[in-house]
Amino acid sequence: MTGTSARPRIRHNDYSPLSPPEAGHWTPRLPVSVVIPAHGGQRFLDLTLASLSVQTYPAHLTEVVVVDDGSLPPLRLPAIRPENTRIIRSGPGGWGPAFAVNAGVAVTEGTIVQRLDADMVIYRDHLELLLRWHHLTDYLVTIGAKVFVEPPELTPAQVRDAVADDRLGELIDLSAATPSSTERTILRLDGMKKSRNPYHVVTGPTLSLHRALLESVGGLDAEVHRGEDTEFAYRLAQGGAVFVPDLSARAVHLGVPAQKRNRTATVRAVEPYHAQRIPLRRDLRKQRGRMWHTPYVEVVFDVSKASERETRDAVEAALTGSITDVRVLLTAPWSSIRTGRGEALSGQEFELRLISESMRGDPRVHLADAAPATAFPVPFRYRGSVHAPLAAETLERMTRAMTDGRLGVLVTESPAGTEAVMERTEAVSRAVLLARPGESPHDVIGQTHGVRRSSPANFWPAPEAASDVPQEKRRGLGLFRRLTS
Repeated sequence: MTGTSARPRIRHNDYSPLSPPEAGHWTPRLPVSVVIPAHGGQRFLDLTLASLSVQTYPAHLTEVVVVDDGSLPPLRLPAIRPENTRIIRSGPGGWGPAFAVNAGVAVTEGTIVQRLDADMVIYRDHLELLLRWHHLTDYLVTIGAKVFVEPPELTPAQVRDAVADDRLGELIDLSAATPSSTERTILRLDGMKKSRNPYHVVTGPTLSLHRALLESVGGLDAEVHRGEDTEFAYRLAQGGAVFVPDLSARAVHLGVPAQKRNRTATVRAVEPYHAQRIPLRRDLRKQRGRMWHTPYVEVVFDVSKASERETRDAVEAALTGSITDVRVLLTAPWSSIRTGRGEALSGQEFELRLISESMRGDPRVHLADAAPATAFPVPFRYRGSVHAPLAAETLERMTRAMTDGRLGVLVTESPAGTEAVMERTEAVSRAVLLARPGESPHDVIGQTHGVRRSSPANFWPAPEAASDVPQEKRRGLGLFRRLTS
């Protein structure tokens, strides 16, 4: 995805400036690939495909791929199905919905990817209502509505005819349907326009997005076997996406929610995956000193002119503060350092050789010639001088200020007089997407998330002030609750 002035500059998740066309009163032009991961459940799959066969979204723009994720016996295509439908096997090397979706995406070509569960009966305008948003801009994720019902005995022909005639409510008794808990959250937060973390309401049964957006965040994580939809949505958020729940795009989910069947087991199955990969779930990371798959803060120091001792002190301060969920990136011309016999034993190149060796073996410290444009998928990045080590509470105070103020960038000055910057990754990612040639990303972030300059006293407390606060209180678990948004 590349920057263009045609993209609207949406602030946070407030997509209200967008005006999608009314269903039935516009001309779709973007091809869509509907990817359906399936493991068993032939009867339900037949009903899902029957509802897809009579969609108002043009058939010539629609392809459907069912990904058979190891079903025994193998799934088959029923007689009633969309015109351009095929079935593939997910293949060796993995299993689960994420693995299957990735396999389906890999063999399709549509500009839009619609992920749909194999036990969903969707209303006739479901695809059209979700896909109309994607004709407005390309960094949206749309989410459909659903209710859960005990599976009735239905035939594909009954479903096809009822969906085509808008009589689904007559065919399926919806009076006893279980509403989706996420939809209560969506309504409470005005369609997630006011949400701090709208990715929370993204669930897998029905969502759509531009293929380029999906590919820019690496697709779904096939190693996540539970809660893969939320983890995927978290990375989409860090990639700058805007989330649009469209509750007019209705569907019926055949079967009760997993949490209703066994909430304790369902939550326990999901939590380890989210703890490792979603740093904003501070409640799941209560063990101090643990290393996680995705850290909470990336600290970047340019050490191209620093000594080994200065670097060591700065890295130690970064890793031992009140937030230990940290990764450090040291930038310098590492690739040009000479390492042959008899090379200089003094000067800056010698210092860099010492730094490289002293940091060897610590998985929390990385070396790179330059920092990537964003810290993706790490939610926060601190940039500061290696000559101005962090105080124990600097990262905690800065991330808290970012969270409380919903800021995209926080700028301050270190006690040494050097600039210190905390960036929110989702804001930087969106700025990279939206910035025009020559435009400063911080100017864009000022429009989409906000930029604030603040006093260094807020983040580097005076020694006597810091010493008045007991260490256990400063580093207690209470800070995780304050940082949760």
